[in-house]
Amino acid sequence: MTKTIFLLNGPNLNLLGKRQPDIYGRDTLDDVEANCRALLPEGYDLRMLQSNHEGQLIDWIHEAREAACGIVMNPGAYTHTSVAILDALNAFEGPMIEIHISNVHKRESFRHHSYVSLRADGVIAGLGIEGYEAAVRRILTLTRD
Repeated sequence: MTKTIFLLNGPNLNLLGKRQPDIYGRDTLDDVEANCRALLPEGYDLRMLQSNHEGQLIDWIHEAREAACGIVMNPGAYTHTSVAILDALNAFEGPMIEIHISNVHKRESFRHHSYVSLRADGVIAGLGIEGYEAAVRRILTLTRD
């Protein structure tokens, strides 16, 4: 049976590579997906999803309860605002890694608080898109038989 890792991306990440490249770089979510897929051993798959809508992200987290061995999530601005996403993640029993492309601790003070971190098994910030790869590697470590 294939183990699937959900890679969830929140608001504005559809603009990755175009929006504020001085902060987020020029790579796109397609690049992130290709890099992460290249890491997967036999028996694993990746489901890359992005939405600007909180409810859609919550629906995917609910779906992950039955379909995913782990979640890597860049919640974008919902990191700092969404108790609803935290509640959904708390209902997911597998490992969950929170990812941020930029170092949120070098940015505005409101970005220093994360609701998602209260559930995350690990938090990666400031490694650019390489942070996604580190997160996938960690999920693989935590879910290998």
